[in-house]
Amino acid sequence: MDSAAAAPPPRTGISLRQLLMSLGEPLVELQAAPAGLDVEIRSVALLDPEDPPAARPGALVLAIGARGRAAFPALRAGGRDGAAAVAVKLAAPGQAAALSETAVEAGVALLSVRGEARWEQVDALARAALEDTPPGRNAEGREEGDLFALAQTTAVLTGGIVSIEDTANRVLAYSRSTESDEVDDLRRLSILGWQGPEPYLARLRKWGVFQRLRASDEVIRIDSHPELGIRRRLAVAIRSGERQLGTIWVQEGSAALSEHADQALLGAARVAALHLVRRRRELSADLVLTRTLTAGLLEGSTGPQPLANHLGLDAARPAAVLGFAYGAAEATASASELTRAEVSNLISVHTAARHRSALVAQVDARIYVLLPQLPRSIDLGTLRGWGQEISEAARRHLGLPLRGSVGCIVPALGDVPESRREADRILDAMVRVGVATTVAALPDIQAEVLVSELLALLTAHPDLRDPRLTALVTHDSRGQGRLAESVLAYLNAFGDVRAAATGLHVHPNTLRYRLRRAEELTGLDLSRPDQRLLAMLQLRLPPAV
Repeated sequence: MDSAAAAPPPRTGISLRQLLMSLGEPLVELQAAPAGLDVEIRSVALLDPEDPPAARPGALVLAIGARGRAAFPALRAGGRDGAAAVAVKLAAPGQAAALSETAVEAGVALLSVRGEARWEQVDALARAALEDTPPGRNAEGREEGDLFALAQTTAVLTGGIVSIEDTANRVLAYSRSTESDEVDDLRRLSILGWQGPEPYLARLRKWGVFQRLRASDEVIRIDSHPELGIRRRLAVAIRSGERQLGTIWVQEGSAALSEHADQALLGAARVAALHLVRRRRELSADLVLTRTLTAGLLEGSTGPQPLANHLGLDAARPAAVLGFAYGAAEATASASELTRAEVSNLISVHTAARHRSALVAQVDARIYVLLPQLPRSIDLGTLRGWGQEISEAARRHLGLPLRGSVGCIVPALGDVPESRREADRILDAMVRVGVATTVAALPDIQAEVLVSELLALLTAHPDLRDPRLTALVTHDSRGQGRLAESVLAYLNAFGDVRAAATGLHVHPNTLRYRLRRAEELTGLDLSRPDQRLLAMLQLRLPPAV
């Protein structure tokens, strides 16, 4: 027999042992491994509570939303379908024994996930661990670019506790912690939250740490602050040319950092740069295709199936679109100093934290978030809350006012253009009629949207406008008068002269004079409801129209 034919097939994944070495505490803990630690994990799959229990051979199944006895079906399905392991969150410590017993009976490994951890974080880190081991390489043959292995090596060389983050402060990999390690709050919260907690990040910004990382290739030292729960740290930027790709952080543990920690950290940053550049190149073609298909679906030029096939989306699940635009004209100048990538990255980070399938695309001057395969129980209020978080983060981190809109929730991916059109209607109204709300859905500002569209109709069709009102606006612009403004204020105040005069900061008699003067000049009769209605609309048009 040909020896090549008899050779075992090449490995295409990592062992359970490797996964635990990469993730480990504080994210996951092994509860049961009936087939040992050498079972191969070839993929990661999310099991949604609405989906029937199922798994693929060799998969790590993340049983979202299934706690306690509710996780039994996922364990049994994992054993039946040949999954390598199932990860669940425990509702109470006492549940581990019953779940472990079921896992052993099913013949599938059981991992428990810390309650504070986010599922999208576990998913991303597990996939990163898989991607960092190329096909055909085992644990001993892993490339030096493996971020988890690099973090562990750096921890050994520096004598500290290491984490590697991207430029958005998301944790990409970290070294294993032992029971003797004195892990501070910043490290623990960063790993459990997948991202540095904002109060700590604000302190680091205040101390100028991030500014120094952007400007220098040198190792940055951060003193300990026991009152804040922060131990001494070293940090170095991961850089490709002038571009910063991320940061390596080394926290001092129970012992002092090694004498050559700075040198080891500089070397680790260069190796990490090679790894991140390679990963970006591999992903770039896929990202371009994803963005093209997403933009095409939003514009209605591409159907839903190409995007669904490309990303493995369920096109029959509900979907919605969030829209974002700069909140004021003066924001355009500020925005010109920011790259589009910075705004898109901020939106991407926040939406991915809420919905793992979220896709971000820029169409003209607006940024859209496509939310495919939403839970059928989701409502506009939840999506509005997501948009509000993004708007507040943009103002806090970038100093940029963003207005947001929530398109209607449509029943399937093919109906996404309808949701995008509704999101645009809301953004148009926010600009045209001046809505105070930062983020809104159509029910929130239905009247404002309809008035906005009537104004757009009057703008596009001058023949629909009353020439007498046009003449009134022209009279004011030539003579710097305030007759049109006064008429509109009077109508907005339901004919209450005193209230309108107060708003204009004039005497009531002055306003009465202006109203009479406007009627005399134009022939308007403000006692007629139809003329009042048209005046309220037309006088809202910009003076230049």
